[in-house]
Amino acid sequence: MFRYLRKKGMDVVPVNPAAEAIDGVKCYRTISELPAEIRGIIFITPKEETLSVARDAIAHGIKDLWIQQGAESKETITALEKEDVNLIHGQCMMMFWKPDGIHSFHRFLKKIFGGLPA
Repeated sequence: MFRYLRKKGMDVVPVNPAAEAIDGVKCYRTISELPAEIRGIIFITPKEETLSVARDAIAHGIKDLWIQQGAESKETITALEKEDVNLIHGQCMMMFWKPDGIHSFHRFLKKIFGGLPA
C-alpha cells in the first residue's frame, strides 16, 4: 500500500516499530513521533492492534482515520464511532486515491449502486 500510494503521488509517512526506513523514506517507530502537521492516518495494522494505534493517533491530535479493510474489528469501529474523528472503514484506499484497473472499476460500481463514503 505504501509503495502504491507513493507511486500515485500521495505524500505518505510510514510508521513501523520494526523499520528505520521503507524505500528510503524515514519510518517513525510510533505515532507519537510523527510531525505535528500529519493530519490523517491509514491503518494497515493487525486488527487486534488497530484500536490501540487509533487511540495513540487521536491522542496525537490526528482526527482523520481510514481503517483499511482487514485492519478493522467490530470492537474497534464501535469504539471509534464514539470519538470526535472522521472515520472511514470498510473501504479500500486503492479505490479512492487515483484508482486504476480493477480499483477504478470497483469505484465505478460503488458510485452507481451507492456506498461511496462522504
